[in-house]
This record gives sequence, structure tokens and C-alpha cells, in this order.
Amino acid sequence: MRAVRRFTVRAGLPDPLADLGVLATNLRWTWHPPTQDLFADVDRDIWAAVGGDPLHLLAQVPAERLERLATDPGFLARVGEVAADLRRYLGEPRWYQRHDTGNNGGRLPASIAYFSMEFGVTEALPNYSGGLGVLAGDHLKAASDLGVPLIGVGLLYRSGYFRQSLSLDGWQVEHYPVIDPNGLPLEPLTEPSGAPILVHVAMPGGRVLRARIWRAQVGRVPLLLLDSDIEENAEDLRGVTDRLYGGDQDHRIRQEILAGVGGVRAVRTYCELTGTPQPEVFHTNEGHAGFLGLERLRELVSGQGLDFDQSLSAVRAGTVFTTHTPVPAGIDRFPVDLVQHYFGDGTLLPGIDLRRVLALGAEDNPGMFNMAHMGLRLAQRANGVSRLHGAVSRDMFGGLWPGFDTDEVPISSVTNGVHGPTWAAREMTEVIGDPTDEGYTGVDASVSDARLWELRGTLRRRLVDEVRKRVRAAWLQRGASALELGWTDTVFDPDVLTVGFARRVPTYKRLTLMLRDSERLRALLLHPQRPVQLVVAGKSHPADDGGKALIQQIVRFADDAGVRHRIVFLPDYDMNMARYLYWGCDVWLNNPMRPLEACGTSGMKAALNGGLNLSIRDGWWDEFYDGSNGWAIPTADGITDPVRRDDLEAAALYELLGSQVAPLYYDRDAAGVPTQWMAMVRHTLSSLGPQIQATRMVGEYVESAYAPAAAAGALAQADDFRVARDLANYRGRLSGAWQRVRVVDCELAVEDNHSPVIGEIVRVNATVDLAGLGAGDVEVQAVIGRVGDTDDLSDVVTAVMHPTEGGRYTTELALPHAGALGVTARVLPKHGLLATPAELGKVVLA
Repeated sequence: MRAVRRFTVRAGLPDPLADLGVLATNLRWTWHPPTQDLFADVDRDIWAAVGGDPLHLLAQVPAERLERLATDPGFLARVGEVAADLRRYLGEPRWYQRHDTGNNGGRLPASIAYFSMEFGVTEALPNYSGGLGVLAGDHLKAASDLGVPLIGVGLLYRSGYFRQSLSLDGWQVEHYPVIDPNGLPLEPLTEPSGAPILVHVAMPGGRVLRARIWRAQVGRVPLLLLDSDIEENAEDLRGVTDRLYGGDQDHRIRQEILAGVGGVRAVRTYCELTGTPQPEVFHTNEGHAGFLGLERLRELVSGQGLDFDQSLSAVRAGTVFTTHTPVPAGIDRFPVDLVQHYFGDGTLLPGIDLRRVLALGAEDNPGMFNMAHMGLRLAQRANGVSRLHGAVSRDMFGGLWPGFDTDEVPISSVTNGVHGPTWAAREMTEVIGDPTDEGYTGVDASVSDARLWELRGTLRRRLVDEVRKRVRAAWLQRGASALELGWTDTVFDPDVLTVGFARRVPTYKRLTLMLRDSERLRALLLHPQRPVQLVVAGKSHPADDGGKALIQQIVRFADDAGVRHRIVFLPDYDMNMARYLYWGCDVWLNNPMRPLEACGTSGMKAALNGGLNLSIRDGWWDEFYDGSNGWAIPTADGITDPVRRDDLEAAALYELLGSQVAPLYYDRDAAGVPTQWMAMVRHTLSSLGPQIQATRMVGEYVESAYAPAAAAGALAQADDFRVARDLANYRGRLSGAWQRVRVVDCELAVEDNHSPVIGEIVRVNATVDLAGLGAGDVEVQAVIGRVGDTDDLSDVVTAVMHPTEGGRYTTELALPHAGALGVTARVLPKHGLLATPAELGKVVLA
């Protein structure tokens, strides 16, 4: 029989053990070994059986065991010590409280709201699908460690992302487990009376979508998750938060409206209830939650009496937008008529003109609404997630700033990082130290190569044990008999070079590049002296049959009895499996189609554990590869035929593995230690360790985004939004005159009319007609750079020109290059609340 309703009963703890409940619900335990050890000692067998989840542990431990522990002085002392340590961690000043923004014009905000569609904090809270969510989880953890006053905002999915298994023929099968929030490390946000607090969002036809707010505590950072599966909703509205990235576009836009509009309302309620300062900065992590900007516009129009343009100035000033999308196909886009359906009757956002909403999401296709375009138009500061991805983003979104060179497009970059305490094996940190510590200078010379090699062997053996267990379980799930699975006891060898490849399975990540020449791969796997073993994992989106076909190709190759001891595909990739892979793999393989990987942080996690990267120079590897921390797979840039490109790059991969990677790994000294290999491991741990930390990433966000945005937001709101109103008026005057502004002439003045030399100071003069604008409304610039046959400028330098009289402007600057140069002048907007002259997308060229 089936249950008609499911519910979770939490364990009742004896009073002396009450602090265990606090420790179990603050997710700091996910990266704090002493807390993990404390729970493990409650009952080691149950701890292992529940995958290291404190709440499930406490729910299953016999009451008699808890009663005994409640009278154990030694255990109670440990509980007290760990609980006191958590209280210190939550209350003490940390990096942020001691930080000075210096002279960069920023101010440290008292509160920052961070919106993301998924958060991968722990497998005990399955609210993520892949890299975006894990990155968001690491962002919260690093913010907590640094003391950054972040509030996370997202949705709670009742089925999370899907669980993956394989059919007998290797096809991906999805399962959607039902998740009870009461069994998760969550607390409902309630009124003082105990009644749950609900967020209300208007839907078409006079209906209302309601959502409960759950709070997860990630160290110092609260994470608010909205849940629509409540009795007050109609059946279709209850299902809005049923699955992550599930359903059709109508379902998806409802999710994104709830995340954005409802998310802002949830934050407001939480801050009022707890006395937390209201956010000064809103960070939109990818375009999914971009509707949050529209809700903030509504707040200002309804609550402050501002018009749309004045509100837009204030909202933009305090908003940060991060794009993770390297290709247009990855952007969320909705049909315009669907957006009109939800926003058109004015009940969702009273006072906001639908035409202005549609203009924010406008793109080249007039029938589509572009969430990334809206995110960029609603944020004064935007960034990609690696240096290369920043450049890709400036090119991809450059059309929003017509007339500007690609490198002037106001999209910067903050390269992602990973949360070291979450992803580094405890044994590794104990031996090499913590790279996040101030003064960390790398692996101490007292740690010998032999000691590091021994540690790498321990982690590899742990991975091999996990591989064998999971391969056996996967085959049983596929329908095999236990009697025919004896071979799984010898899958993988703890002494063989182990390569890992695990990630989502969209086409551009090229899961099957390794199969381009299957016989060559087979030869690498079965080499008599230098064998390689390969562990592969990853999920394909349920609607992506192409991705599922790639998984099936890998599975069918790995099913071959001749190689199945050397290559495996492990189904149901999640954070728990990922740790074993990052800990135990000697080499981390990544072979996306460059430059389609925005960042790709999995290789960072492997590097924290002494793994060497073997990767296409894309994402983070493009800037951090130094020739001694791994290998760069050559790319066939310029080859437009994708089949030929894959063939060439696969051949380069085989060549590297066979002629460089494997020989170096198996080249041992008299003690059996691969000394040159360990030199690369040591260099990787010392050089990459501090660079790839999420604390570095969050610190950069504080400096380059949060502090400047807080300062701009405060300026915009000062004196009853005087500056925001002034900027809106300025934009109105600018728009009215801009079509008539022109550069009448521009000339280069060289003394004595001689041929100038590089570095010589020259004068540039121009005449400008400002069409009634004042000299303080604009910035006139001289531009000098290399010039080609088409007169297009490159490698330019600019200098501000100063007004003289009669519309004349002049400046001096040094000639930057030798050879053929060109000069021009241009006019740009200028206002104190603009972050860059390119911000408004307006420029007049000579």
C-alpha cells in the first residue's frame, strides 16, 4: 500500500544534548571537521549509513544511546566545546568587519542579498543540479567565513534535481524523490504566534501564488528558500517549486517570478522579523532571478513616489549581475506574449508600465524577452566568471552598447573559486596546511615527496573502494544478478594512473571526445607498463536526448568486458560522489569546445587535493595554467568543421596522455616515488591553492562590486533620492539632445610639421556641437590607435579633452605606437552616478 501523505518526525534530544540540534541545523558542519567527528561518535555505523547527515543520524539513533551520551561527561564536554566554537564563529569580527575599502570610492554594505536559482551547499539539502548551484553554495560558505553579511535567496524544490540511474542498455533514467522539508536542515519562517509566514505573488485571472519561507543557516549566512507546495495554493500553483529546471516555459516563468518578485518580498519580511538590515546591494547570480529588479522598481514607484526612470537609476546603482552563459543558446528567453500574460494586467507589479518591462528584456528578435538583457539593463555592475569568459561576454552582449569597442563594454570578470574546507580532503589540509590562512606560502619543505605520494595513494585507494561499491550497485540496479558481479571486486587498481571526468553533459563539454578513436583509448587503458584508468560521471538534462545518447556511448564502451576494469561510468553524480573523485584522481580531464566553458570549477577542486589538470585552455584554466601545474590540450582554433576539430583535439589528448602524462607518472625513483610528478603536485598545491579559493572570489566581489554598489546606491537615495531623480532628469535631457550632438572636426597638431616619433607628446583639437547640453554633461575624448586599411582603430589610448572656447576642445597625449596611427574624437555622457562612460550605451564619434 502507498502512503497518502508523508511527514517527518524529528528526534527529541535529552536536555544535556540540546546543542546537538543547533549544530545539526547550522550547515557549518558541512565544512567543520570537529563537528563532523562529534556526530560520527554518536554512532559510527549509522553515521556512515546516512552519508554523514546529522539530522538523519539523530532521527535513527536509538533513544537509549542518546540517554547514555547525555550522562557521559567526556561527550558532553565535547558538545560544549564544539557549540562554543560555533558561537564564537558566528559572533566574532572576521575579515569583513576588519576590512577597509581604501580609496576606491566604496562603502561596506550592512547587508547584501544574493539570488540564485539553485544552491549546492550539501547533499543533505539537495537543491542543486550542477556547477551553478555548487558555486552559489561555495559563495555563501566563503561569505560566512569572511563575515560578509550575505542573505541567500532561492527556491525549495520538493523533488530537488533528479536522481540518475541507467537502463540495461545504458540509457539515462530519471527518478524524482519526494523531499519533506521537515526532514532537511531547515526552519520555517514564522510569526511570533508560530503561524508560517507566506509570500504572496499575484497571478493572472485574479489568482495568488503563495509560498512559505524556509531558512537554512549556512554558518553566518541565512539562506531563504521559497516553497509553493502548500494547501493555500491551487494544485497547479502548488507545483511551481516541484522540480529544478523542470516543466515547460509557462512553468519556468512562474518559478522565476516567484524567485525574483517573491524573493525580494521574502527578504524584506525576513529582515523586518529579525532586525537584520535591509539589503543595500542585490546580486543576481545569472538571469533566472532577474525579475527581482522589477519588484524593486515597484517598491520605489509605490512607496517613494518616484517615476520609472528615477526608480531605475536607484535600482541599477545597487545591483550586481553575474552571467555564467558563454553562448546565446544558454540564455533564458521567454515569448513576449507569455511575459505580457503575467505582467500585463498590472496586478503583479502595480504602477509599472508593461512597455517599460518589455523594453528591459528586448533583443533582436522582437518576439522574445531576454532575461540576460534585462539583468544587464537593471544592474550597474556586471561580470563574467573568468577572465576569458569576461571577454566572451563583452563580445556576446556588445550590441547593448553600440558604438563602443568590445573591450569597452562594461562587463568585467571575477574568476570563480571553490570553498577549500568543503572540497579539500581533511588529510591533505592536515599535511600541507590551509591555503586560506594568511601567510600561507605553499607546501612546507619538511613535507617530503614520499609523504605526499603516500597521501595521494591513500586518497586513490579510497576512490577505488568507492568505485567498486558504486559499480556493483549500478549493475544491480540495471538488473544484473549478484552472482555475475564478482568482477566488480577487482574494478580499478589503486596503483594505476587515475583520470577523472565528471560534469553536466551538454554537447559543448564533449563527454565522448575520449571515444573519437576507441582503439587508441583502449590501448591507453590497457598499456602493459603504463596503464590508465578512467572514471566518468555526469547527468544530462531530462529533456536533452542528445546528452543522454552521449552517456549511452560511454556506458556501452565501459560495459565491454575487455576494458570494464579500467573505465567506469558512475551514475547519479552529486556532491558526495564528487568528493571521492576530487580526492582520488591523479588527473582531472576537461575538454570543452573553447571558449564555451564559462569557468568550470571542478578542476579547481581536484587541484586542492594534488590532482593535475589536463584541460583545454578554457574558463579558469586559460588564466591559471602556467606550464607546471598540469597540461594544456592544444586547440584547433580556426577550424570551422566541428568533426575535424574534434578529431584533431582528441588526437592531441591521446598524445598528451600517452607520451607525457603517463610516462611522467610511472617514472619512479629507487623508493618508488615519481619525483618529477610530485614536483608538479607540490607546485600545484602551493601556487593554485590560494588562487582558486572562494574566499578570494568573494573578496574580489566585495572590492569590485559590493562596496562600489553600496556607495552608488547610498548616493542615489540620499536627500530623498535627489541624485536618482537628477540622473533620471539628466538621461531625459540627454535623450532629447543626443541625436543632434556631433563632432564637427578633429585634428592632430604636430610642432614644425615633422614626422612624430613614438612617445612624442602631440596635441589633439576638436570642435564639438553639444546641441544645448552643457560642457559638464559630457566627456569629450581624443582617441589614438593603430589604423588599418579600413581606418578602423585598434590598440587605442584615450585622453580627456578640455573645453576652451567656441565649442573647441583640446588635450595632449603621448603617441602610443610606431607605424600607421589614426586619431579621432568622441563624446560620451558624464554624470556622477555613472560607473563608466559606456554605461548608457551612448557615444558620438567624429
